Amino acid sequence: MRTDLSPRLRVALYGLMCVLLIPFVFPTWWMITSSVKPISDIFAFPPDLWPRRFDFSTYQRVFELQPFARQYWNSAYIAAIVTAGTMVVSSMAGYAFARIKFPFSNAIFMIVLLGLLIPSEVTIVPLFQMFLGWGMINTHWPLILVPIFGAPSVFATFVMRQFFIALPGELEEAARVDGLGRFKIFWTIALPLAKPALGAVAIFTFLHSWNLYLEPIVFLSSTQMFTLPQALTQFTDAYGGAMWNIQLAAATMTAIPVLLVFIVAQKQFVEGLAHTGLKG
Repeated sequence: MRTDLSPRLRVALYGLMCVLLIPFVFPTWWMITSSVKPISDIFAFPPDLWPRRFDFSTYQRVFELQPFARQYWNSAYIAAIVTAGTMVVSSMAGYAFARIKFPFSNAIFMIVLLGLLIPSEVTIVPLFQMFLGWGMINTHWPLILVPIFGAPSVFATFVMRQFFIALPGELEEAARVDGLGRFKIFWTIALPLAKPALGAVAIFTFLHSWNLYLEPIVFLSSTQMFTLPQALTQFTDAYGGAMWNIQLAAATMTAIPVLLVFIVAQKQFVEGLAHTGLKG
């Protein structure tokens, strides 16, 4: 049922939305504009909404003070691999829990969900010892394997399972009549229908990997191996003080892929969450 709003009510509604938008937009606007300000103008009060002077040299100094291009690439390829791997693992696991009947399936699924209740800080020491024994410290393997088979993948499995549960059983029955096996049904029927859920999984997995901070500072020690969240803490002067304009320039470049991913895939993200109920 569609309800048409009066012009006055529509204007009031848009005005209210603009006011509510300020707390979310202002920090991002302040970050971007402050990245091209001299450091003396950053903390002016009241803050300037537009820079009095533009200093774009801060973006150049980001790459001079740190191997920022290499660190940017580290975060990009790790996030891409983690996102793809999580989508593969969670889609297959979610389909198995939703559509394949096997003993104690619900109990096993509940045990898997318990992984969401364990903070990453609790497991970081055992994981460090494990990867140290495998000779993977100061490599990117821990940052790839832990998210794919850890808590982010558990939540993704939950999302995919809830989506697959809602699929009509008649689709599988018709596919079996046509002679399709279990994997063929998953690959040709269930997975293409799960694009909204996969979009949601891809977004929050990418964001989690891109913003990962604790694991990099534990597993990585070389600046060439750093990812962006860890690299942002390294822009300091000779006395250990923060170089705010340079940090904000680096933070602005770090935020760009996040904004682009959400803008491009926000429709799939909303549809994926809307179609993912709590059935089962």
